[in-house]
Amino acid sequence: MKQILAQPMGSAAGRAGEPTMSAVVQDRYGPVPEDVLRLATVDRPTIADGEVLVRVAAASVDKGTWHLMTGMPYAMRLAGFGVRRPKAPNPGRALAGTVAAVGKGVAGPTPGDEVYGTAAGSFAEYARADAGRLAPKPSSLSFEQAAAAPISGSTALQALRKADVQPGQHVLVVGASGGVGTFAVLLAKALGAEVTGVCSAAKVDLVRSLGTDHVVDYTVEDFTTGERRYDVIVDTGGMRRLSHLRRVLTPRGTLVIVGGETGGRWLGGFQRSLGAALLSPFVSQKLLMLVSKEDAEDLGALRDLVESAGITPAIDRTYPLGDASAAIRHVQEGRARGKVVVTV
Repeated sequence: MKQILAQPMGSAAGRAGEPTMSAVVQDRYGPVPEDVLRLATVDRPTIADGEVLVRVAAASVDKGTWHLMTGMPYAMRLAGFGVRRPKAPNPGRALAGTVAAVGKGVAGPTPGDEVYGTAAGSFAEYARADAGRLAPKPSSLSFEQAAAAPISGSTALQALRKADVQPGQHVLVVGASGGVGTFAVLLAKALGAEVTGVCSAAKVDLVRSLGTDHVVDYTVEDFTTGERRYDVIVDTGGMRRLSHLRRVLTPRGTLVIVGGETGGRWLGGFQRSLGAALLSPFVSQKLLMLVSKEDAEDLGALRDLVESAGITPAIDRTYPLGDASAAIRHVQEGRARGKVVVTV
């Protein structure tokens, strides 16, 4: 990724002694990371009341990164992310790092604290974050491991909570090799469930290494036609019909749909979640969609579970900040085995 000088927000970067930093910059939407992302020298963020400036050590890539980069599905543009061009000049969100400064009214984080969470523009040396979206970094994890957790880990935890997973229940995780999927496996095992993971042949070894009790290679076996029934299904894949998933749920089992990845231009698969919500009141099974949230409370709960259960996030590979476009491409092409992290 080529290093250039950018002029953010109408000002000249680095003018009159203002502190600068290296950051990934995006001016337009597009499907090819190398075409729309560049590494630039920009002004360091300034923080307002209730905000925290974080010196970023590592940031992670997830499906949301790709959506912010491409502006797809179109519904997200209408939701306030920018209709013709992205409002956010940097698609990074999840991070781990050290508090550099705090704004007025911030209770908790102080300069020098190690934190993890979500921020505006985490593919940079510094990022501005709402204090309510940060929590102390799990002491058992490195910065790279902690950066993998804020979005994928919190989403997986919220999905399992929504399903009220109990010890001894049979849980099926569809898309078990992805970011949310790997965390769903690890957390479900920590909660005492018997876990089956669904993935492709190339990722069976990874999913098995997470501690799954059973692994299904979807390239050779259709789990929706088998005899096994599950108390809970967490579907992060977004491709299978509701009727097929319901077929392998117990009569009062729970399906939680996490996002949608069908590639639709307008809703991107979200229509499946809407269909589940509409059907659920009329059947004995619970068919739920998850709208994940990002806050310090859930990050704290995730940290406690990670530390008490000795959970280590599955990281496929790391890339330096200058290769952030390659990191996003790796995830975009479906080759990631677990999380992909950008180090700063």
